[in-house]
Amino acid sequence: MVSVWLKLFNRGIFYPFALTWKKKSGCKKQPVHCFRNLRAKKQAVDMSPTSLSEIKKELQTRDPSAIRDMCLRLAKHKKENKELLAYLLFESHDEQGYINSVKEELGELFKALPPGNPYYVKKTLRKILRFTNRQIKYSGLKQTELELRICFCRKMKEAPIPLHPATVLFNLYQQQRLKITAVLAKLPEDLQFDYEREIATLSP
Repeated sequence: MVSVWLKLFNRGIFYPFALTWKKKSGCKKQPVHCFRNLRAKKQAVDMSPTSLSEIKKELQTRDPSAIRDMCLRLAKHKKENKELLAYLLFESHDEQGYINSVKEELGELFKALPPGNPYYVKKTLRKILRFTNRQIKYSGLKQTELELRICFCRKMKEAPIPLHPATVLFNLYQQQRLKITAVLAKLPEDLQFDYEREIATLSP
């Protein structure tokens, strides 16, 4: 519809109407630009993503083989999709085993921490933290998040890293401690008691 109005406007038709519409719409540009802005907004609305509920309904109508092909295509599309799918298929049934395997990998990553240069230490720590956050996101469980963040802080404290106040590394460490406190408050009281003593040892 907008393209039709543009054609008419370019031919000099309905120019008075365009001026009136410009005043009512509050557009400060020339009338032709107002029509073009309207077309751009319409295209932006048309590009809105499909909701999860719509995707869920559509998946219910598809064959299992088609869904399998979709999952494989998603896994090939992005590394995180592949890692999440691997967690759901092979590790979600044994959450404690998943936690232990991530902790072991964290230990190996901290062993490779470059000594000396604070710039490379900070860069590597942020890389390890991104890895930790991904594993937490795959699980989605608060207890898993708590254990992995505690492990990250413990490894960071044990490593030869200068945690002087008001430094980047100190602030990174403190941010993780704050997240640990926030996650702990969301757990049942009996579980909170089990972790409080371990968390107390993380004070720098």
